[in-house]
Amino acid sequence: MPTPPPTGPLVTRATLADGLAGLGVKPGETLLVHSSLSSLGWVCGAAVAVVQGLLDALGQKGTLVVPAQSADLSDPAVWGNPPVPEEWWEPIRATMPAYDPRVTPTRGVGVIPETVRTWPGALRSAHPQTSFAAVGPRAAEVLDGHATDCRLGEHSPLARLEALHARVLLLGAGYDACTSFHLAEYRIPAPLVKVGRPGPMGWETVTEVSISSERFDELGHDFERDRPVVRGKVGAADARLFPVADAVAYARRWLEIHRPSAEEI
Repeated sequence: MPTPPPTGPLVTRATLADGLAGLGVKPGETLLVHSSLSSLGWVCGAAVAVVQGLLDALGQKGTLVVPAQSADLSDPAVWGNPPVPEEWWEPIRATMPAYDPRVTPTRGVGVIPETVRTWPGALRSAHPQTSFAAVGPRAAEVLDGHATDCRLGEHSPLARLEALHARVLLLGAGYDACTSFHLAEYRIPAPLVKVGRPGPMGWETVTEVSISSERFDELGHDFERDRPVVRGKVGAADARLFPVADAVAYARRWLEIHRPSAEEI
């Protein structure tokens, strides 16, 4: 049986840039993008065209930032998708390559961030599990100083993005992917957890704030109801545009009420 043709819409670098401009993306701004390639339609050039369209919309003075997480650099004892046999845990800990911002691939954030990570001139922050990558004149300003014991808190690019009045673009992604909400978790009482990972000197354990995207979809629904969020379509994707600072401030209040003490997660 022949494969049916794609239903579209046909999306190109130019239509993406036009759609982003129509949504309100401004040349020269700093933009944190959470994305889903498949949501856009049939993209001519796939992720490369999407990155080109984003950079076109931002212009030469704009900076594109994406999550470049590598959560697989973690303790195999907590893996669940899929789990591995317990007898493998120690060999995995002993042999897992340490984080290298130049070569460690992203995982779980989609093909667009991986394309940004490998883009000419791209920079990447230092945290081995929750790094960010960026292209543009403010890339170093955003990424420098990402502490290796601060996943998404005050010493991460999120706090720098907040200070720089950056905005978030959810491009076919839901609020469960909104990393800005995590910065709020660092500003309310939250438990600490031990996090295992490969380090430059072998396996290491660090203490981090416990973070979770649990109920972020509910948080996003209320945020969008109560705060000015620009909504529209880019290609076939639902798109949302809002300031990082607004998301962090709203999430801090919301989490204190609806998820007190991070529900001891």
